[in-house]
Amino acid sequence: MPAQMLPSTGLLSRVRPGATDTAVHPLVAQHPGLPPRPDGDPGLVDRFGRYAVDLRVSLTERCNLRCTYCMPAEGLPFAPDAALMSADEIARLVGLGARELGIRKVRFTGGEPLLRKDLVDVIARCAAAHPDLELSLTTNAIGLAGRAAALRAAGLHRLNVSLDTVDPDVFAEVTRRPFLDRVLEGIAAAADAGLGVKINAVLLRGVNDHLASELLAWCLERGHELRFIEQMPLDPGHAWDATTMITAAQIRDLLSADHVLTPDDAPRNGAPAERYRVRSRATGADLGTVGVIASITESFCGDCTRTRLTADGHVRSCLFSDDETDLLGPLRAGADDADVLDRWRRAMWAKPRDHGDDTDGLVHPTRGMSAIGG
Repeated sequence: MPAQMLPSTGLLSRVRPGATDTAVHPLVAQHPGLPPRPDGDPGLVDRFGRYAVDLRVSLTERCNLRCTYCMPAEGLPFAPDAALMSADEIARLVGLGARELGIRKVRFTGGEPLLRKDLVDVIARCAAAHPDLELSLTTNAIGLAGRAAALRAAGLHRLNVSLDTVDPDVFAEVTRRPFLDRVLEGIAAAADAGLGVKINAVLLRGVNDHLASELLAWCLERGHELRFIEQMPLDPGHAWDATTMITAAQIRDLLSADHVLTPDDAPRNGAPAERYRVRSRATGADLGTVGVIASITESFCGDCTRTRLTADGHVRSCLFSDDETDLLGPLRAGADDADVLDRWRRAMWAKPRDHGDDTDGLVHPTRGMSAIGG
């Protein structure tokens, strides 16, 4: 199901503040001026011809790190456990997505999903009921060493590990926690268990940007694909500044000091990362691949295939949008599958064109990344 491609909008120079309140719409089709959704299409199609086949499910808002670009040092007020989806509710919604909506991939996120004591059970339920689903997990890997084998046995396929540096002092500066050794142990255990590992890194100017090539070399030596991600306006304190962000072009320049990057000719298929083959500048040896996720400066919104469920069971059609549609409330009130599916389809029909808006603006969401889910 091809997506309609949209041109890059040059959003770096046209950032506008987000709304002050989160807009929650029980039926997003009630938005003024929204055209009616066509009947007969069972998938999660939007007004621009894009189909969501990749589901991100947040399992918790809590995290055991306090990364400077994500959360204040004192933490945030988190929703009580009773407000979050249970294992049964997660399994029901994932099942509806897989059976009725065309979902092919599910990534469990947070917060930090390893903080869910029932994580292995959640994975096992989804894998057993829908063995064709590709199941992955985004994690900081703290506590993974003791659970990696069980997660693999439950049906998990791969991990995306957030790791901005392998320098212990810089790691502690970015995360406000001295846990690098536990992260590295978790990554090693995941690889030993047969889980595929990708590393996600955010570069911060004057903090870890000078270590970009070192992190790439560390990943290449261990066979882990590294993806550098442009810092996004997903901090609840709204301290993000487009003028200080390290752009995709600057990331490529930093890596080019020691490496030659050549665009990979493998099809992207809606993936957020633009992949590059990496060769040593000194020897010419082919070392592997690296990805760059240019969410801000080189928009890939026109080929987006994602739909999101927050930990409290709300659909978010776009990472940057403040529009949410509650599925958990109706589900707990006794809504049948047809009603839940209708709400989900209508929520995705209202998906904005790009970056949370139908204009050339950039929404700074009211909820932070730990509440939204990656």
